[in-house]
This record gives sequence, structure tokens and C-alpha cells, in this order.
Amino acid sequence: MNAYAIAHLREFRPHPDIPRYIELIQATLEPYSGRFLVHGAQVEVLEGSWPGDVVVIGFPDLESARAWYASPAYQEVLPLRTRHITGDCVIVPGVPAGYDPAQTAAKVREALPQPMATDR
Repeated sequence: MNAYAIAHLREFRPHPDIPRYIELIQATLEPYSGRFLVHGAQVEVLEGSWPGDVVVIGFPDLESARAWYASPAYQEVLPLRTRHITGDCVIVPGVPAGYDPAQTAAKVREALPQPMATDR
């Protein structure tokens, strides 16, 4: 099952470290089969607010995503970004092949509080 590293980058302070980080990150991804899916794209806000940019990197599985982030190669270049860009980064698993959202809806429905007899 695929996994994704997603970064929501908000406050950007221009600095020569940023282009250097961008130049170096690809080499840190390659051993883990990571690839950019979204990078430097303008977001189109449909609901709420989204200050900043989004980056999405795809991996073949959760273990690869975790190993990339913890790798000495990535940890060495990471401060080039974090010293100058404020943001959040998460790793999330993708859905399996054949995913059916109706199954998730059923689980959510089961977790809802049951109405009391007086509520009917």
C-alpha cells in the first residue's frame, strides 16, 4: 500500500539554503523509491483557508516513507529547510487497492452514539 509524506509549508523566509535543500532532497528520496507528486504548485482553496504551499511525496509503502525521513541523508539536509520555512510534515498510508468508502461510512455509523428510547 502506498504512503505519502505531506508538508504544509507556511512561513517562508528567503535564504540561499532553500534552493540548496531543493537540489539535495532528490538524492535522499531515491534509495526509498520516493518521488514528488506535488511540489511548488499553487493551491486552489475550496474550503477554509490554506496559507502557504503543499508538498506531497509518494512512497511504495509506509516503511519506506518512515525510513526516508529518519535516514541520515535526509536528516542532514532537513535543517536547510526548517531553519527558514515554518510548516508541518506528516506521513500517511494510502488506501489499499479496491478501497470502498462505504466500509468506512459503516464503521463511522457504528461508532455514533445510539439514540436513547426517549430521543425517538
